[in-house]
Amino acid sequence: MPAGVVLLRPRRPRVSLLLHRRSAAVAAVLLVLLAAVMLTAACAGQTYLAPAEVWRTLRTGSGPHDLVVNELRVPRIALGALVGAALGLAGALVQTVTRNPLASPDVIGVGHGAAAATVLALATGVVSSPGAMPVVSVLGGLLAAALVYVLAWRHGMQPSRFVLTGVGIGVALSAVVQLYLTDSELEAAEQLKLWLTGSLNGRGWAQAGPLAVVLVLSLPGLVWASRALRPLGLDPDTAAGLGVRVDRARLALTVLGVVLAAAATGAAGPIGFVALTAPQLARRLTRTPQLPLLNAALTGAIVLVAADLAARTLLPPLEIPVGALTALVGGPYLLWLLGRRTATH
Repeated sequence: MPAGVVLLRPRRPRVSLLLHRRSAAVAAVLLVLLAAVMLTAACAGQTYLAPAEVWRTLRTGSGPHDLVVNELRVPRIALGALVGAALGLAGALVQTVTRNPLASPDVIGVGHGAAAATVLALATGVVSSPGAMPVVSVLGGLLAAALVYVLAWRHGMQPSRFVLTGVGIGVALSAVVQLYLTDSELEAAEQLKLWLTGSLNGRGWAQAGPLAVVLVLSLPGLVWASRALRPLGLDPDTAAGLGVRVDRARLALTVLGVVLAAAATGAAGPIGFVALTAPQLARRLTRTPQLPLLNAALTGAIVLVAADLAARTLLPPLEIPVGALTALVGGPYLLWLLGRRTATH
């Protein structure tokens, strides 16, 4: 048994689980850190509230700060944590399938597909506001990822072809969005540009509820994925020799990752770099050979809630869209990661 791993084998039910001690310790620390960041986000803003006042308002559901806490901040914080967790999980799954730490759901067209679907729905008059169409965004992301998968399939799915095909489809879909922006009226273009940036402003329980349902329904698949990640981290021939149906496992992991990323995009718009950075940060913390799903989800939630807190408080009363802030921080991280990979090859 590898060092640092404990075998859990309870008598009832008859199952066995491998517990990585460092991963478990990191998960506990991240959970505490997430609670601290969420509490800070509930207290901070143009009106500062003490933690005791926040707790009193949450417990009673009334008081002078009910609007600020229960209607504005807490639903937004909960949505941010859910979106970050979904993006962290999606990034870990996609990076495992592609075996590329530079890959993310955006690379395989999820965000671009959601944006293109939004544009088409607005152009045809199906909906009147981008914020009112999360279902259309989810369907667009799923269809774009499915198109990439079909075009990349050549007697099997090669990760490098999959990534390159996704980049090409993303460029084509971006052109569709830009064409709509140049020809649309100013008000419609401004609404779409805000949605394309990614923002939690004005969103809450209406978006958090469906996303929470998607995450709960994905739990059985994520439990299976946590076991499937280990052999897929090896080369395809070795994984196949261990009895793994590599193509089927890759397809299942891709579908699960795309569903999570599309649901997150539908809830908050395309938020870049969270799915790229969260799995790699979690892996560096746990030092595990495969990407840790639970820690990737917690890291994604922390990153997005903290980024939204900074977006609200950096330049008051101006509010920066959280997607712009994650892109501002994620760009240098991507350059650093590219330089690190170049140096190691």
